[in-house]
Amino acid sequence: MWSFAFLLLQGATAAPPSPTAYEVLRAEHTRGADLSTLRAALQRGDTIVQRLAVRAVGRMEREALMGELLPLLQSPAASVRREVLLASAQMRVPGVGWSVLSASRQEPDATVRAAAYATMGRSVPATAEWEARIAAGLRDDAIVVRRGAARGLEVFYRRHRRALAPADSVTSMLERLQEPRGEADGALSLLIALARHAALLASPAGTTPSAAWLAALRADPDPQVRRVAVLVQPTADALRDPSPLVRMEMLRPSVPLTTAQLTTALRDTNEHVRLMAIDRLSRADDALALLRPLLQPQRDWRTRAHAVAALVRVNADSARGHLARLSRDPVWQARAWAARAAMVARDSATLRLLARDPNPNVQLEAIVTADDAVRALGRDHAGLVLAGASFLSKAADGGTLDTRHADAAARAFERISRAQPVTWRDPRVALLRYLVRFRDVHPPVSGLWLGQWVRDADPEIQRLAAEALPGWSATADPYVPPPFVGEAELRALHGATVELTIRGKGRMTLALLPDSAPMAVVSFVRLAARGDFAGRTLHRVVPNFVVQGGSPGADEYDPATSYFMRDEVGASNRRGTLGISTRGRDTGDGQIYFNLIDNVRLDFDYTVFAAILQGLDVMDRIQEGDVIESVRIVRTALPAGPSTRGAS
Repeated sequence: MWSFAFLLLQGATAAPPSPTAYEVLRAEHTRGADLSTLRAALQRGDTIVQRLAVRAVGRMEREALMGELLPLLQSPAASVRREVLLASAQMRVPGVGWSVLSASRQEPDATVRAAAYATMGRSVPATAEWEARIAAGLRDDAIVVRRGAARGLEVFYRRHRRALAPADSVTSMLERLQEPRGEADGALSLLIALARHAALLASPAGTTPSAAWLAALRADPDPQVRRVAVLVQPTADALRDPSPLVRMEMLRPSVPLTTAQLTTALRDTNEHVRLMAIDRLSRADDALALLRPLLQPQRDWRTRAHAVAALVRVNADSARGHLARLSRDPVWQARAWAARAAMVARDSATLRLLARDPNPNVQLEAIVTADDAVRALGRDHAGLVLAGASFLSKAADGGTLDTRHADAAARAFERISRAQPVTWRDPRVALLRYLVRFRDVHPPVSGLWLGQWVRDADPEIQRLAAEALPGWSATADPYVPPPFVGEAELRALHGATVELTIRGKGRMTLALLPDSAPMAVVSFVRLAARGDFAGRTLHRVVPNFVVQGGSPGADEYDPATSYFMRDEVGASNRRGTLGISTRGRDTGDGQIYFNLIDNVRLDFDYTVFAAILQGLDVMDRIQEGDVIESVRIVRTALPAGPSTRGAS
């Protein structure tokens, strides 16, 4: 009998099984509502499960939880120790990396040491001591560690640009490492170049780099390194560089160019270079002569639009005829350019016409009166409503508080709140901020009206309404996104690729990254499966930075999803990766962006969910107004059976 009781007791007190990888991912999605699962995984999980749990805690960005991760710096698995360092950087907890490097027995794994140096730059204070500690990694025997130290210094200098002058000894070391080393490592060369450039931006005025370092940059086989040389010290030779990434840097507004150099750029084989050269013509000595042939009707709309925008800055009177023609162009993006040019030219007739354009993105560029703004509030286009609310707010800043405008804004706010998803946050916030001004002067939007929004589905609306009411506080539950994806659906995405076709430009093949960003991948795949991306515009193109698009409204503010996506930061914003556009933490709405260069400054802030395997040239040719023709998911057959990983 006692033996049987003992067995029962043993069964009752036995530790529950460790959470699976999938259960950890699902717990991460709750952002703290299921800490028990994450804690169990930290204590009892295998290597994969522990690493995922550490990453999940880091993504919560709650510094108070760092103490639960620190014991895992003693884990036998290098991947777990490395993830603790990355989590500390996400939480901005200072000094964790140095605790690893300064231990009596130095960290044996090079990738962990690299992470320690890289992450210190994000969290440590602006002191020469910390600069020296990070720079010490540049002397490590392992290339991967030197990469980490260079990355840490780049972040350190960028974050403390106005607080600390870089040490000459460190910058000299960076320059020496850039010179030929007898080893091929493009990633290290680029990171060192970026770190030295960040140091120059943080240095006192008049600081100059060495000629040998600049020569090494200009001779580097990687165009991303050569473009850093142009950022530091432009030279005419860069206009003849074989890579447009380098030539584009020469067309930045801060780079002085002769008329002959601009004329050469206008004949460039790359469209981005040509358009950037047109933008520079407003300051050219012979601007009118250079612009005249670019304004001819047979030219494509982008050339004419950029040329008109340049011409109005040279001579607004000579631009009026061209501006009138552009305002009637069948391409709406051309008419939007016309509206912006008409603002510069103070062309009220053109603006009156375009303020009533059938396309909302044209209308929002032409709002010049309160009537235009009120009319905009009646449209179901987030960007246009936001523009109208912003115009009325500026008028209120100038002392104009018209109750008729308040009534229109209240009707728009109520209509949007009833009919649109929570991802219409931006126009609703702008409208509510405007309406709060009328709280004490217009009864229809008094405290009683504001009080109903204290329990809104959007925590940001809750907060604004509560702040406007003395003694009130937002008491509603925080926003909760839809449930996490089912295990079978997630499993089916491992190994999947994407064929993304840009109309008239070609096809890209993408690898999805469900291990790093499971819900971002799932959201993208679901939108693609419904055909939502087909026909949508790439509305934002910033050369040598990003391409953005996928919005049903062809703008920044009209969401592709009805819910806010959780950030799943971790993968780096390398050239050719795709990420989720946001306007603050956990505000992804399905819009995507392409990284045209290594945008490492976006790391830790934006979710990367895919990478281009083939078709980088297609990405490089994308221009404003290009259209996503199709998105096709190509799945890989996997063995049947339950998944125990979920991610790795």
